Amino acid sequence: MHFPGRERFVAALDAAVRLEDETAVTDALREALVALFADRDVGLPRSVLEPIADHYARRELHVSPELGYSVIAMTWGPGQGTRIHDHDGAWCVEGVWHGRLAITQYEPSGRDGERWRFAGMGTIEASPGSAGSLIPPHEYHAIRNPSDDDIAVSLHVYQRPLLRCHVFVPDEGDGGNDGWLRREERLLCTDAAG
Repeated sequence: MHFPGRERFVAALDAAVRLEDETAVTDALREALVALFADRDVGLPRSVLEPIADHYARRELHVSPELGYSVIAMTWGPGQGTRIHDHDGAWCVEGVWHGRLAITQYEPSGRDGERWRFAGMGTIEASPGSAGSLIPPHEYHAIRNPSDDDIAVSLHVYQRPLLRCHVFVPDEGDGGNDGWLRREERLLCTDAAG
């Protein structure tokens, strides 16, 4: 997908990913995203400002054939969000381009086969220009647009194209009231650019 400043954007991400050590990579990617968000010569395609009514949109901006990472722009309509989920063992750096996002991090507190319990580790409200990272095994989180009337747009740089993840849903087998969640695999796709 083409957008203003794309070459500068890709060059900054490539330089960060070439560091190889995942902590150094994610630190450098956070810094790169924050700098790119502030760069007036970098802009995203207008299509990423278009929400989809029944789900948050995932639009692919870039996949590096050489380094393997991918970049997805996500558009969150008012109130849209995710369940607790993981990134299938991949690191990720997430940054807010537009609007605000509430991000809650979780840590597993119990497991029985495919049933899991989680403890909330706190929620942050991220605003434009901010970025954070998730490195397994600390990858469990949920994201939500807290606004009732504005969209939010975030960029997600994944270690590799994220084709699946696991979401955690109430375990209906026991009435869903005892705190256990069932892990389900979700195949991920991208939405048309608009």
